[in-house]
Amino acid sequence: MPIEIRRFGVGHRRPDGPPGSDGVESRVIEARASGSVTELAFGRRARLAPHASPRWICFLVIEGGGWTGVGEERCRIAAGESAVWPPDVLHAAWTDGTPMRAILVELAEDPLQLSAAVDGLAGVADVVARPVARGEGHLAERPRRRSTSEVSEGEPD
Repeated sequence: MPIEIRRFGVGHRRPDGPPGSDGVESRVIEARASGSVTELAFGRRARLAPHASPRWICFLVIEGGGWTGVGEERCRIAAGESAVWPPDVLHAAWTDGTPMRAILVELAEDPLQLSAAVDGLAGVADVVARPVARGEGHLAERPRRRSTSEVSEGEPD
């Protein structure tokens, strides 16, 4: 079977975005009964209005950042982070002053049950399906670089 290349990004998006959006461009990369993958490009002060979906959704931010909300909870989200939007719960995303790009992965089934059903992933499913408490933590400190500045002269270290 030949490789099928799907293009997305600048020049390949719908300018009107998904229904209920303002300032969002989108491109459906793949759509099947089992789920879909869509690229979303949020401009400055863009929004995906609160709505519910019957599917599990993983909102993966790949560039920039903004905000996401699920139910009554709101939080910042940035490149390298993702949010899980459960089915039938209001969720939204928006930007305040910076653009944001995200990949939206919609799954027809609970991702934990889905991974258990896939052949060869039984070991992974056992680890993934184990309930875990919400993590508490912080980013590790950056290692200090050797500086050529002179602290005694009032220069920053």
